[in-house]
Amino acid sequence: MGGWLSNLRWGGDPDVVNPISGLSKRDIYAVQKSWAPVYANHLATGTELLKRFFRAYPQTLEFFKMIRKLPESEYDTNIQFRAHVINLMSSLNQAVVNLHQPDVVAVMMNKLGESHGKRKIQESHFHDLKGVIVKMFIEVLNLDDATLGAWGRTVEFWYKHIFQTLSTNQELT
Repeated sequence: MGGWLSNLRWGGDPDVVNPISGLSKRDIYAVQKSWAPVYANHLATGTELLKRFFRAYPQTLEFFKMIRKLPESEYDTNIQFRAHVINLMSSLNQAVVNLHQPDVVAVMMNKLGESHGKRKIQESHFHDLKGVIVKMFIEVLNLDDATLGAWGRTVEFWYKHIFQTLSTNQELT
């Protein structure tokens, strides 16, 4: 009976891994549940995330003309920076919300790779950002190992599709 109820609750076996995303329904649930408090205050969270990223990797400020010469205390008041933060967090939110549609998320990540490839962003920059995100999530959200693992698989899925078009775009220029 437990198996039947579990299948009813999850809409199928919660541990079956989707071949496109590498995520199970249980993974998706863990990511979406842990994402909700992050996105609840997305402007502040995204701003803090990018500030931490710039502190850890100051050379990446070169990609952000709107703030590269500003002191960190003025980032929050820069309209272009705030717009970028909102765009970043909205894109992440859509990727999280639509994890049950991995083919759609793959296309979204391909487009993100295309746009960042045009700006000469490299895979290493994304890996650096991942490290900052993981550290921040551990500090702020106090995630358990299962949820951290689900996030790791989610980011691997996203990055696979970002990197497909990121490197293709850079080879063309």
